[in-house]
Amino acid sequence: MIVVENLHFAYNGREVLRGIDLTMGKEILALVGPNGSGKTTLAKHLNGLLKPLRGSVLVDGLDTREHTVAELSGKVGYVFQNPEHMFFEESVFEEVAFGPKNLGLDDKEIEERVRWALQAVGLEGFEERTPYSLSGGEKQRLAIACVLAMKPKYLILDEPTTGLDLKAERSVVEVIKSLRESGHGILLITHDMDLVLELAERVVLLDDGRKAFDGPVEEFFELELEEYSLELPELLELARGLGVGFVRSVEELMEVLR
Repeated sequence: MIVVENLHFAYNGREVLRGIDLTMGKEILALVGPNGSGKTTLAKHLNGLLKPLRGSVLVDGLDTREHTVAELSGKVGYVFQNPEHMFFEESVFEEVAFGPKNLGLDDKEIEERVRWALQAVGLEGFEERTPYSLSGGEKQRLAIACVLAMKPKYLILDEPTTGLDLKAERSVVEVIKSLRESGHGILLITHDMDLVLELAERVVLLDDGRKAFDGPVEEFFELELEEYSLELPELLELARGLGVGFVRSVEELMEVLR
C-alpha cells in the first residue's frame, strides 16, 4: 500500500501540492486534472524523485524521505511520458538489462528478467534491435519492460498513449490490462478521458495542488468536467443522449440497448 498523508511541496517558494492525502493499492488509479494541477509532482513523490516539504509518503511502510530512488525502484517503477528519454543502450536486451545489472544480480537472473519483461509487453524477438529503430508504440512498451525488469509492485505511467496511433495505443492498453491482471498497482497519469473510462477503477482529480475528487470512475464522470478543462468521452455523451446510464464500452452500450 502507498500512503500519502498531508503532502505539501513547493517549487521556488510556490506551493504546488497543498495537503494531499492518498492511498493506493493493487488497482488502476487514474490521476487527472488541468495542466499545472500537480499530477506529475505528486507522482514523483511516490518513488522518491521528490521529497515532501511537509507530510509523508510511505511505500509498503518505507518512508520515501529515508530511502533513495534506487532503493525504492524495486517497489515503484516510473515510465515517463517520452520513453526515448529513458534509452541509452545499443540494443533492446541491454536496455532492459540495465536496471537489473545495477541491482548486482547474476547473469542468469538478469537474462530471466529481461526475457520475462519482454514477453510481458509483447517484444520477444526484439532483443538485438536498437531502441531508436522501434515504432512509437514499441518504444512505449520497451519503456514499460525496462521498469518491469526491476520487479516493482507499483507502476506509474505518465501519459502512456500520447502521440501514438490507434494500433500502437491499443497495444499499450492491452499491456496495461495484463499488468493489472498480474497484480500490479498502476497509477495512470492522463488527459485522455477515453483511457480513464476504459481502464480506471478509481479516479483522483487534482486542481491547483489540492484533491478535488477521489472515488469510483462512474462517480467521476458525473462531475462537471469542463470546470477542470476535461472533456466527457463521446461514448458517454452518446449514452446520455440515448437515455442510457453509465457504460464503459461500445459493446456494453449495445447490450443495454438490446
